[in-house]
Amino acid sequence: MNPDLRRERESATFLTESLTHLLDGGPEKTRRRREIESLALNDPDLQHEDPNFMTYSERYDAAVKKSSLMVKKIQENAISNPEEIIFFKRYVHRGWPEPLDLHLGMFLPTILNQATPEQQDRFFMPAWNLQIIGTYAQTEMGHGTFIRGLETTATYDPSTQEFVLNSPTVTSIKWWPGGLGKTSNHAIVLAQLYIQGQCKGLHAFIVPIRKMGTHEPLPGVIVGDIGPKFGYDQVDNGFLKLENIRIPRENMLMRYAKVMPDGTYLKPPSDKLTYGTMVFIRCMIVGESARVLSQACTIAVRYSAVRHQSELKPGAPEPQILDYQTQQYKLFPLLATAYAFRFVGNFMRDMYQRITADINDGDYSQLPEVLGSDGVGNARCVIALSFFGGEGESIYIRSVGAKHKYSLF
Repeated sequence: MNPDLRRERESATFLTESLTHLLDGGPEKTRRRREIESLALNDPDLQHEDPNFMTYSERYDAAVKKSSLMVKKIQENAISNPEEIIFFKRYVHRGWPEPLDLHLGMFLPTILNQATPEQQDRFFMPAWNLQIIGTYAQTEMGHGTFIRGLETTATYDPSTQEFVLNSPTVTSIKWWPGGLGKTSNHAIVLAQLYIQGQCKGLHAFIVPIRKMGTHEPLPGVIVGDIGPKFGYDQVDNGFLKLENIRIPRENMLMRYAKVMPDGTYLKPPSDKLTYGTMVFIRCMIVGESARVLSQACTIAVRYSAVRHQSELKPGAPEPQILDYQTQQYKLFPLLATAYAFRFVGNFMRDMYQRITADINDGDYSQLPEVLGSDGVGNARCVIALSFFGGEGESIYIRSVGAKHKYSLF
């Protein structure tokens, strides 16, 4: 270890292991996280070349291969806790996004939380075994976070007991869902439910979009990749236009709201239950914001500890750039922000888990709390990340010196 770095660590006025336990949620969670990390990092099957030296197509192909292996390893190691699955994914892909992010992070959780037991029996195990690969199609060309404004329609036809799904406008085309462009053969589509001309609001439907044998788009399904982006090359973000797509009545997720064969509509205990998956993912976004900013903090602070520059006094050793007040002014507020994000993320995660357990027991009284806190927490973190995260990362890049700032690493 670099002697400057060792000296800085030894001079800490707190127990670093205790802080680690606090961040992880306790000693046992630290132990388990490290165990999962070791499983991923030491598995020779999961080692691949650096994506930084690959083309756009090569990154996607390598990520698909690695994701397929990753799911098999998750099953072999009996990793079932959602948080632990996220840990394992993170270590397998070294923090890079991957094509199965929405399959594992949104498609499967939505089936578990919003499907009936019969629907779970039908869809979950094929999805867990990657026979069904799904995505979560919410965002449209015209609407994102204002999901009440989504325009995709699902009209119930009682004569055939089917829903007919359509993208009636250009702005109703689903746009941006990860895994939609190439990988998925199913999608959970959020659409406005119409029964006998009346709109019943937003509901979730499992929609096949590609043939299981050939992976070709099904008739009436216009689907594809939105193309190169600023980053996220491993993820095939896609678009989806539906033209009179018919699905069985049983493909509407009916744990809460139900449509009977004759078209009778049974309201859910709360119309906000459809938003559950997005609440979960927003809680994860806050935690990921903390992780990304923490990575930038770690790199910049470590570099500042080992980098020496400028002879302030003739013959004196060059000081660490971490000792310059201007460097501390750049780094320390962002370091504090990373911790704040982490604790907010942990709070939101714990609240989500607590209220989800209450909902499973039939208690919906705390649902507005998690929805409100999630929205406020996500908005604040997005705003803060835009300033402290995006700008903070830029500050970190500038803080490590001109000759390093243009390196992709």
